[in-house]
Amino acid sequence: MAGRRQGPRDLAARPRTAYSLRGQEGRRGGASVRPFRFQDVLDCTGAAHRSGAADLEILGVSTDTRTLREGDLFLALSGPNFDGNRFAMRAIEAGAAALLLAGREGENLPEIPDEMPLALHPEPRRAFGDLGAWYRSTLTMPLIAITGSCGKTTTKNILGHLLGGRMRVVASPSSFNNDIGVPHTLLSAESDTQILICELGSNNPGEIAALARLVRPTAGVVTNVGAVHLEGLGSLEGVVLEKGDLLSIVPPDGFCVLNADGPFFNELHARSSARVLSFSVEASAREESDLNATELHFHPGGTRFLLNEREIESPLLGTHNVHNLLAALCVCLGLDIPLDDVIPRIGGLSAGPRRLERIELEGVTIFDDSYNSNPEALRAALQTFSRGEKTGRRVLVLGDMLELGALTAELHHRMGAEVAESGIDLLVLVGDLAKAAGSGASEKGFSSDALLHFSDADQAAEAVSRWARAGDSVLVKGSRGIGLEKVVEAFREQRDPRPLGQASS
Repeated sequence: MAGRRQGPRDLAARPRTAYSLRGQEGRRGGASVRPFRFQDVLDCTGAAHRSGAADLEILGVSTDTRTLREGDLFLALSGPNFDGNRFAMRAIEAGAAALLLAGREGENLPEIPDEMPLALHPEPRRAFGDLGAWYRSTLTMPLIAITGSCGKTTTKNILGHLLGGRMRVVASPSSFNNDIGVPHTLLSAESDTQILICELGSNNPGEIAALARLVRPTAGVVTNVGAVHLEGLGSLEGVVLEKGDLLSIVPPDGFCVLNADGPFFNELHARSSARVLSFSVEASAREESDLNATELHFHPGGTRFLLNEREIESPLLGTHNVHNLLAALCVCLGLDIPLDDVIPRIGGLSAGPRRLERIELEGVTIFDDSYNSNPEALRAALQTFSRGEKTGRRVLVLGDMLELGALTAELHHRMGAEVAESGIDLLVLVGDLAKAAGSGASEKGFSSDALLHFSDADQAAEAVSRWARAGDSVLVKGSRGIGLEKVVEAFREQRDPRPLGQASS
């Protein structure tokens, strides 16, 4: 029955799939791109051919003249504060083979040499998506699409690392997860790419569906669902619907990966017509999941746990990162890759900067989780932070959580109450929205003497870096727009940094 949790799996008896990667080995050496013709660009985008040869070979696509390679098509994107057309001559000087500029016939355009292959399109951003969709149609390798309220970038990075030891992988760089970043990833596939990993993000209804139709996933992963981007998606139910759109587009012969610990597992499961693999770190779902983590133990170097009774040592901290790792391992199962082939690579994982990065600065332990924030990510970071060894004060520097819409004040207040019960000794609030978190903490009995507020990150950085003393642990968490990385930078400037390990949110 759709939406019902599936029973325990015998992993050894798992059926092989048509796109199994077992037995493939990543080839080393120089990779060649998959060239196409300028005429292909004209045909799939509907751009107007203004000049130059249409049968010219294109070796790649670039939207940035700083990284453009000789033989690339330069596609001129524009926005509120920039005009890609202005860089047309710079693209030619850098070796662009052809140009796709914003405009229509008869409009004033940059002066371009008559022989230069040139196309015009009224909406280059849409043309970029159309080009990415066409290029995807020429590719045959499996494509894994990953979305979720938290953890999608980390899960993508983990999966890319695990698979990178046996095959050539192309994955979304950084958080390239919108209608510009996703075509960029698709167009990065080379002739010997064996697997594509695309991260899909959303701020508004319909964006996941559009991106999923663009990438045509072999498999879809939803890491979790939480109160994120409510400004555009309206409610938690809206987030569930939006993330579930990916699952409904995965074909029946593909597979989906879901977090069995999530409260919306059944609703998401019902959206999939494909096989569903699940993972869990909670007893309530454990017996029914494909991969189960038990007996978690956190230590300064990472996390130790049992994976289906097998001991695993991960350099990433936190229960949320066990979820992220299990999601990636489920993808490996779906691709029919033996876990014995990828588990040895877990020790080489790294979450990247500002994702619960643990840094020791002259006796002060900083947990830099300033990359971004939302209630789910904050809750995960607090859980990890509060379970660590305590030698001094636990200090939380908490910045505004953005894009929460009408629930902004309520969610800040609610998280403040959770902070008060998490063992924090000093709460430093940064930004106007964070004041509501202070109210929530106070209502739970958090001492006003241990509650501080600063209007911006600069003020907080100067104060906190001076007040911290040896033995203190400091968690820095806030939305990207608040700029709390300044707090960490202030510590670095005043103390000798010694990075110890990393985790992620």
